[in-house]
Amino acid sequence: MSSVLSAATRPRLNRPSWLSPKVFRTEVLAGLVVALALIPEAISFSILAGVDPRVGLFASFTMAVVIAFCGGRPAMISAATGAIALVVAPLAKEHGLDYLIAAVILGGLFQVLLAVLGVAKLMRFVPRSVMVGFVNALAILIFAAQVPHLLGVPWLVYPLAALALAIIVGLPRLTRVVPAPLVAITVLTVITVGASMSVPTVGDQGRLPDSLPTLGLPQIPWTVDTLALIAPYALGVALVGLMESLMTAKLVDDITDTHSNKTRESWGQGVANIVTGFFGGMGGCAMIGQTMINVKVSGARTRLSTFLAGVFLLILVVSLGDVVAAIPMAALVAVMIIVAVSTFDWHSVAPATLKRMPLGETLVMVTTVGAVLATHNLAIGVIVGVLTAMVIFARRVAHLVEVTSVLDPDGGTRIYSVHGELFFASSNDLVHQFDYADDPEHVVIDMTHAHVWDASSVAALDAVTTRYAARGKRVEIVELNKPSAAIHGTLAGTLTGGH
Repeated sequence: MSSVLSAATRPRLNRPSWLSPKVFRTEVLAGLVVALALIPEAISFSILAGVDPRVGLFASFTMAVVIAFCGGRPAMISAATGAIALVVAPLAKEHGLDYLIAAVILGGLFQVLLAVLGVAKLMRFVPRSVMVGFVNALAILIFAAQVPHLLGVPWLVYPLAALALAIIVGLPRLTRVVPAPLVAITVLTVITVGASMSVPTVGDQGRLPDSLPTLGLPQIPWTVDTLALIAPYALGVALVGLMESLMTAKLVDDITDTHSNKTRESWGQGVANIVTGFFGGMGGCAMIGQTMINVKVSGARTRLSTFLAGVFLLILVVSLGDVVAAIPMAALVAVMIIVAVSTFDWHSVAPATLKRMPLGETLVMVTTVGAVLATHNLAIGVIVGVLTAMVIFARRVAHLVEVTSVLDPDGGTRIYSVHGELFFASSNDLVHQFDYADDPEHVVIDMTHAHVWDASSVAALDAVTTRYAARGKRVEIVELNKPSAAIHGTLAGTLTGGH
């Protein structure tokens, strides 16, 4: 009987969570809010890349829909982004849209290849301080991007933005049935249209498309010269897109306390860019701002919100273009300001935190933020942050090797005991911690509490034995663990070329 009941209930247990009416409503409304927020962003990024606004809007549609099925991080939003726009802008300016599209397709292929090679596993080498710097820099960039929309505008923009902020902050305290950003956008649109207010709108950002994207190939010469031209841009698209997407996925993992498949996300981004290219889009990657709207502000948790964000985007710009064009930019600016404020890790800059945090950790975080703000490129900021963390770590552990010694009771042997991890940074000082002149003729170096990691460490041990040998003294290295013995046995005596 129990097995029959189990079989009967199994389909219900395996149903997607979004089939729940409450979850379904949350996902649908979240997708709608994200779609509205995507429109001016996609138009702006198109302008940044030097292409028609339709190229960015179509890219946002295809990226979101494809990644909803192929991605490894549910509820994360992928669309046309400023980082990708910066990479492809020179190519579009010098050689035209078709070459840009070809670079996007090739970039997608590179991403699939990198996923197969396991690039996602490199995320484990990104320290927490770099992640905090990434988040803080992103929050600053999101906020800074809203400032131009608040300068040189009619005075009515300011009370409208304040009203939108009040709705977004205050409404969740009364009810969460409808996302506060959607209410703010709707209320401000009704007010501005009803009162015929002359304020900047979405329509002022660029012309919205009136037709569906079509499938096709870029019109370029398929030659080796073309490949050589677009390959560097394609590699830039692949690396920047993967880094931003994987960092965003890790951030969403932390917010939702869930795990995502980073390898699947990597090749999913590649597939999405390939499809986007064939539909004439400018390519893209994960969008941290819109992802925060979806996950943190609207409470979405499934792939349905990502899929609907793309679908709603296309419906809005193609079928309801006139309505969307009337949305005041003040409403969307308010939404993004709230996203920036909620994204910033305020705890990381609290005086109490800074007082307790090691100086090196704070330096890595600040360096990451500074690099991002200087280059307006999150990928470069992460790379600089990781390199800074590596240098600080190497300097820190370089001083953790300790050498102690005792003299054998008969006075004929000096025993040195090495403690710590020997690698290129820490082994440099090893040579200077032995008393070559005054030690007896027999020296024992006990490596029980040490580990040899690289050729630099073997070379340092060789230098020690060579200095003793020059004085006619014999050195015996003992108690190497198995990995250390293997590398020492392979390289000892071969690194100096006989000199």
